[in-house]
Amino acid sequence: MAEVPFIAIEGPIGIGKTSLAKRLSEHFNFHLLKEIVEENPFLGKFYDDIDEWSFQTEMFFLCNRFKQLEDIEIKYLQQKKAVVADYHISKNMIFAKRTLQADKFEKYEQIYHILTADMPVPNMLIYLHASLDTILNRIKLRGREIEQNIKASYLAQLSADYEAYMNEFEIMHPDIPVIRINGDEMDFVKSEDDLNIIIAQVEKQLKAFEPVSK
Repeated sequence: MAEVPFIAIEGPIGIGKTSLAKRLSEHFNFHLLKEIVEENPFLGKFYDDIDEWSFQTEMFFLCNRFKQLEDIEIKYLQQKKAVVADYHISKNMIFAKRTLQADKFEKYEQIYHILTADMPVPNMLIYLHASLDTILNRIKLRGREIEQNIKASYLAQLSADYEAYMNEFEIMHPDIPVIRINGDEMDFVKSEDDLNIIIAQVEKQLKAFEPVSK
């Protein structure tokens, strides 16, 4: 591969994407790209009334992620500087399909494809998944006030959506390695051993980016 490493970490709300992205950024000395979450002025209202506030919420995320990726491409990837992100912009479609009414989803999908047509695409994906109990516990532990009203049924649906998406992603993109991490079995925040196992898996995939010696 001639590309510079661009790693994206994905998974449901509260699974530990940002925590893992930070640790990998520190270990490999890659630039850390964090998604804008709490700055979304519609998010608290969204968790209280999904139908009423879903379009505003999803559009805010889409526009901000578009701007972030635009900056990342110019300031880092084009300069041959590796990046690890705590999201993949395609998550927008996972959430939008779940939360938007059909007419608004059609409009949203058109805008999404226009904005992302020439955006940089991660060339390695880490997928974090876990049981609903583990996800709920981690959301409780991190204590974000705006997340305390998230319904367990919504999280369960979201986890199923992610699983379906990732299975489809691996079929559609066989050239992009996907590292799957089971959050029920591994806790990379509390266990250095678990973190080192993940680092070793990433290092194995990163070898593909090293220039072939002549």
